[in-house]
Amino acid sequence: MIMRLWDAVFAVPSILLGISFAAAFAPSSTVAAVALGIASMPTFARLSRAGVLTESGGEYVQAARAMGASRTRVLVWHILPNMLGPVLVQLALGMATAVVLEAGLSFLGLGVQPPQPSWGGMLSESRQYLRQAPWFAVFPGTGVALLVGSLNFMADGLRDALDPRLSR
Repeated sequence: MIMRLWDAVFAVPSILLGISFAAAFAPSSTVAAVALGIASMPTFARLSRAGVLTESGGEYVQAARAMGASRTRVLVWHILPNMLGPVLVQLALGMATAVVLEAGLSFLGLGVQPPQPSWGGMLSESRQYLRQAPWFAVFPGTGVALLVGSLNFMADGLRDALDPRLSR
């Protein structure tokens, strides 16, 4: 039942969910953060569920249960450590997505409100100065691109470091 709820949330594009939250409530950094959290929950729920289902069928889990380990002990000591790698990689990718979504919402005026700084807000304000001072848009845009690229490289490095099939 919970997965069907997350499937319904997953069907709504993240930016549309953020716009809906900003329309329902006053645009602010808190509303943007809540929208980002709700938009990313289905991905983590699916990944966690798949990891638990995959790992719970392993022989080491059956052996731990046969030795009398409780469900909580099996989950905490056997299943969770083995499914943590993909979740950490998705966390890094989710952070990159969150940066882009927050910048988009702030660009539209529905995220972080002035005087709080936001790269999306800076890009929005720089539109009127593009002919006279194009660097007003270059620096925040470059900042977003570098941060998102760095987070993607970090996710790739985490995947390589935590993948047991890539033994060195």
